[in-house]
Amino acid sequence: MKLTTRIFGEVEIDDSKIIVFPNGIIGFPDLKKFTLMYDEEQGSNTIKWLQSVDEPNFAMPVIDPLVVCPDYKPMVDKNELEYLKEVDEQDMLVLVTVTVPHDLTKMTVNLKGPFIINTKDMKASQTIIDNDEYPVKFPIYDIIQKNKEKA
Repeated sequence: MKLTTRIFGEVEIDDSKIIVFPNGIIGFPDLKKFTLMYDEEQGSNTIKWLQSVDEPNFAMPVIDPLVVCPDYKPMVDKNELEYLKEVDEQDMLVLVTVTVPHDLTKMTVNLKGPFIINTKDMKASQTIIDNDEYPVKFPIYDIIQKNKEKA
């Protein structure tokens, strides 16, 4: 499938790389098909883009929460993930959205609304974590800078 995106231009997407969110994502219930894209030069351990297949102009930056919060272990209500079927931990990918304001030092991630992806079946859900331990705006600029220094 060919897709013309705002960030990556025209790209070819293999059907096996399409992630289906049966209920859409929060704020965008009609957007149900996405793919993950990233800059190959920077590697896959940095910010990726959850690119909508339904709306090519829509993409949101996401990151593995463990990169910025190594002890991230949210408790998720299994009922919210029922259509992901039984998912082994090795087949589960968890991502959180990144907010990148004009002032990069104020960059944050939303630890309260992670995306849970079953990489085996390519089905996904965005869920809300119901405790105050994980904020909607978790600052990450300093963490990312320290990670760059270590690399």
